[in-house]
Amino acid sequence: MRALCEHAVDAATASGADYADARAISRRVQHVATKNGELDAVSDGETEGVGVRVLVGGAWGFAGDCRLSEEGALEAAQRAVAFARASAASAKRGTVELAPVQTARGEYRTPAGRDPIDVPLSEKIDLCLRADAGMRHADVKITEAVVRSQRERRAFRSSEGADVYQEFVECGAGLDALAVGDGRVQIRSYPSGHGGVSAQAGWEFVESLDLEREAPRIGEEAAALLRADPCPSKVTTIVADAEQMVLQLHESVGHPTELDRVYGTEAAYAGTSFLKPEDLGSLRYGSEQMHVVADSTTPQGLGTFAFDDEGVPAARETIVEGGILRGFLSSRETAAQLGSGRGGSMRGDGWSRMPLVRMTNLHLEPGEGSLEDLLADVDDGLFVCTNKSWSIDDKRLNFQFGTQMAREIKNGKLGRMLRDATYMGRTPDFWASMDAVAGQDEWRVHGLTNCGKGQPGQHAHVSHGTAPARFRDVQVGVREA
Repeated sequence: MRALCEHAVDAATASGADYADARAISRRVQHVATKNGELDAVSDGETEGVGVRVLVGGAWGFAGDCRLSEEGALEAAQRAVAFARASAASAKRGTVELAPVQTARGEYRTPAGRDPIDVPLSEKIDLCLRADAGMRHADVKITEAVVRSQRERRAFRSSEGADVYQEFVECGAGLDALAVGDGRVQIRSYPSGHGGVSAQAGWEFVESLDLEREAPRIGEEAAALLRADPCPSKVTTIVADAEQMVLQLHESVGHPTELDRVYGTEAAYAGTSFLKPEDLGSLRYGSEQMHVVADSTTPQGLGTFAFDDEGVPAARETIVEGGILRGFLSSRETAAQLGSGRGGSMRGDGWSRMPLVRMTNLHLEPGEGSLEDLLADVDDGLFVCTNKSWSIDDKRLNFQFGTQMAREIKNGKLGRMLRDATYMGRTPDFWASMDAVAGQDEWRVHGLTNCGKGQPGQHAHVSHGTAPARFRDVQVGVREA
């Protein structure tokens, strides 16, 4: 694979590319799902190919080929150069500058005990069926369990001399229980909604989730929500659990700090951003308790690597410090355009997609104390748990999120269960209202596999470290006219 990348880069520069890089990727993905005690789906697929990106006359070109062969690499390189040359001829373009980077050379392999791809499908099916059975309840009409496994080999070469080889393994799982009754439908999920949680780790990660142990609770909570009172409409204090904070961080901090969205050069799928380049170092994003970092070195993070898809080495970088915007997620090109940063957030979804600025592992840093400490300082409020739905405008400014379950907070203690909880806000105002984040013991890393961006669409696998957090004066329920 490394030799094919070198062949592609040489072919591209020989055809007139000012810069070229190539990625050869082989990926295998398994998915097992059960539904209502029966096997619902099994898939085991593999894809491989080479993608070549070039600069010609200030314009980018990209092409891929599904053949991991010299012929495939050569043809991809020649097509990429032809596309870039045609693009350069169609519009006036200046010189593209890339932030300088030390020549990338090295290897990386996910630390893993048992390779999840090597776990027999029969073992995965049995696990799902046992967990599926545990969610059964008279009011629960649909039970679903899923497990996923992935193994990927990735080689990278560039005309600047980069030579990188990386191997990644991932796995994850999730449960959903859907209860129906009295004209209502309620859902509870574990360990998170929208497909569960994944990690860059061996099969031992799935085993650590203990799906069978948690299944009965998920079924019982889904059924109990049918009889719960609805979330009231009012302005109040909310405490969001770590699972809900994942979605809050992803949508209202992750996407708007992607520098290609800030510059407007990428708007497909998830919109642009309310941020401006000149906001760096001055914009108050939130309260002094808000500290956000992008860390592509996080153990078990889905956005963990040794080098990104431009050969920029992994690092931990500050995005928000004490509520002030201190950094962006960037590519070498956008970092050079801004005059700050080095890139490090370029990732492509396989060999057939051009890399884009993507989240890696974006974390809300922990504060102090426990969840009980956060609740203790709330006389009247709401504890919201596990994302159910989200809506946010194309500048990532105004949002409304729904959660699967809420609990009333009265005099510092959790009270009755509430259903259909929603809250809304405006991104900087909402984060400014955060007055506490729980400490390290409450902090968890959650891996997501469904972050969409780009056209044609790409899915990035990203992780977020979060702990429960408290926000004051938040509109919950439906705002009164």
